[in-house]
Amino acid sequence: MTFTGEPVRPPEAGRTTRRQLPSFLVIGVLSTLFYLLLYVAARWFTGAQAANLIALAVSAIANTAANRRFTFGITGNEGALRHQLQGAVAFLIGLGLSSGALALLDALVPDASRPVEVAGLVVANGLATVARFLLLKVWVFRGR
Repeated sequence: MTFTGEPVRPPEAGRTTRRQLPSFLVIGVLSTLFYLLLYVAARWFTGAQAANLIALAVSAIANTAANRRFTFGITGNEGALRHQLQGAVAFLIGLGLSSGALALLDALVPDASRPVEVAGLVVANGLATVARFLLLKVWVFRGR
């Protein structure tokens, strides 16, 4: 109850989402850049699919941890492992989209350059980002 006797209501979902989106977008851009740098580095010693898996796995762990702290305001270690495991579902969606994009690119343009590979991954990552936010918002960090 408030001082006036009215019940305290949680913030409206739309307002909370509007507050969270800027942080999520900044983390998403930084995570995407980190992912792409890891991908390009890994391509020096492995194929496209393996490089994608390595880069996406490392960046997804960092992304979930950053969103946990900065987007959804959760601090401390309690629930961190559960959140990472739930975030792995978003990772698998992203892996499916990015692996599919690389496979399609390989089928259509077998000798695609690194910039073309990266461009395809940016598109796939954009789609995965939408799915990631929805999963984090409604399942992993619900009620935040």
